[in-house]
Amino acid sequence: MVRDFLPVTMEEARQRGWDTVDFVYISGDAYVDHPSFGHAIITRVLEANGYSVGIIAQPDWKNDASINVFGKPRLGFIVSAGNMDSMVNHYTVSKKRRHNDAFTPGGAYGKRPDYAVVVYGNLIRRTYKDVPIIIGGIEASLRRLGHYDYWSDTVKRSVLLDSSADLLLYGMGERSIVEVADALNSGIDIKDITFVLGSVYKTKSLENVYDYKMLPSFLEICSDRKKYAASFYIQYTNTDPFSGQRLVEKYKDNEYIVQNPAAKPLTQSEMDRVYSLNYMRTWHPSYDKYGGVPAIEEVKFSLTSNRGCFGGCSFCALTFHQGRIIQSRSHESLLKEAEALTWEPDFKGYIHDVGGPTANFRYPACKKQMTKGVCPNKQCLFPKPCANLRADHSDYLELLRKLRALPKVKKVFIRSGIRFDYVLADADDTFMKELCEYHVSGQLKVAPEHVSDAVLKRMGKPSNSVYQKFVKKYKETNAALGKKQYLVPYLMSSHPGSTMKDAVILAEYLRDLGYMPEQVQDFYPTPSTLSTCMYYTGYDPRTMEKVYVPKDPKEKAMQRALIQYRNPKNYELVVAALEEAGRTDLIGYDKKCLIRPMYKDKDKYGREHQTPAKRPVKKKTIRNVHKKKTGGRSS
Repeated sequence: MVRDFLPVTMEEARQRGWDTVDFVYISGDAYVDHPSFGHAIITRVLEANGYSVGIIAQPDWKNDASINVFGKPRLGFIVSAGNMDSMVNHYTVSKKRRHNDAFTPGGAYGKRPDYAVVVYGNLIRRTYKDVPIIIGGIEASLRRLGHYDYWSDTVKRSVLLDSSADLLLYGMGERSIVEVADALNSGIDIKDITFVLGSVYKTKSLENVYDYKMLPSFLEICSDRKKYAASFYIQYTNTDPFSGQRLVEKYKDNEYIVQNPAAKPLTQSEMDRVYSLNYMRTWHPSYDKYGGVPAIEEVKFSLTSNRGCFGGCSFCALTFHQGRIIQSRSHESLLKEAEALTWEPDFKGYIHDVGGPTANFRYPACKKQMTKGVCPNKQCLFPKPCANLRADHSDYLELLRKLRALPKVKKVFIRSGIRFDYVLADADDTFMKELCEYHVSGQLKVAPEHVSDAVLKRMGKPSNSVYQKFVKKYKETNAALGKKQYLVPYLMSSHPGSTMKDAVILAEYLRDLGYMPEQVQDFYPTPSTLSTCMYYTGYDPRTMEKVYVPKDPKEKAMQRALIQYRNPKNYELVVAALEEAGRTDLIGYDKKCLIRPMYKDKDKYGREHQTPAKRPVKKKTIRNVHKKKTGGRSS
């Protein structure tokens, strides 16, 4: 069985008849040969194009010998931090160390370094001075130019410079990596591979660089936050493969970073081919003794039907990585994969998800995008749906019906999230009806994120009235079907633009809803998002308007506590938040109040302390408790 996986040792490589390998792929994740893992896709694509690849997963970065498993590769090293940025993987938004890693055998933590791409790149370069090093994956992709780094609170250089790598491939990478491999195989020096779409390279001179747009220099973006915001927005409006320009960032008089335009989106047949490769669809057997790799549990019985997203949420990095043009697989490809899933020994009849970044996107937003690209300065759904938007769920509905009809399939869920404003934009209500009837199991998770329109504007999300319209339609649809199903809203605290008054508005909404979320996402400034740019600079790069940014840890804690105001542990923070917002009217006994006032009490030792007043117990409640104790008998 091990021979069916790509080799992780030289002995396994020799079993395939290889004395050396063309590429060594180094990953911050454990080796899981499943198409939800970037390393699996890139290595299988290379294999399908005739290249031999050895995999070193989670090498010991403190030991230089750890990258010598296969010796010197014939063509080069490929480096990725894994499916997540290593700093997001390691730290919470409060910069506390996480205690588990779902992408590591047994969920253990500490198996990859901070800033993994930089560490791995320099680890290789210390041993192999002249071997090409190609970096890619989400960490490299989002750090390809000068960027704000939340964890160090500094502006960092392009990861291409700090990692000692030769070439950076951004985006999904299937086309780019094959083009680079073919160029290296033909004898072209890595320093001369400057023509690949979706690549970033370094150069000492711009003499041979043409048709480019010069960004503010690295020195400028470090010293002037307005310059940083301006530079970021130029990058943001040049992510499209059809209309995006070549960008140049200067570091020194003889040091430049050049970003080529993005790679063209895959056609449907190309997407189908990528997902039909010879994946083992599980972790490498060497991890069995640790209980496997936890991350696969979320995707094992799920189907990736699309990639890309035209939703344009400000806090999301998809625009910089997968892009705004939707690419989708054919029904035949997805049905073939689904049928294979039904024969897995632990398949229970449930397909857990059919989607992608946004489940209900199956086409590009409008017909012109596949030839002319996306509009650089306009969003498809924000602030309202574009007149040219193609809001049509018919293809997705047809796919879901086919999947439901497969033998052994009991239920097909949609868990990767739907864009509710896109659902409302569709004049046909069939999708909403079938969504509620067949694809929800009691609860549907949606992401309004906030209810204050001032905050939603900064988030790039539709106004609260749009969400309320969806809520009403969802309730009416379920009522007509005779179902009791609920909406679980994802909410975010402390996003740029969110004042304490906005946080109180959200708390009041939750009070009226009668809902307190168990989990709250505090805004996390990750590399290369509009929201992170706002967080660092204090400006909205789209308009250059000043934006209020909650940064003080206590204020962030107060905004978070307001969302969970019913939790007794949050009482003092909620009081402080209401006082700061000038809303002490929400402290009292009225039904509109969030919390009760404090009163003086004494503990068993006679010490005086403050205690939140409790709500009066209603007679009805007492009677119900009595019935429960007596089995319903009257006293």
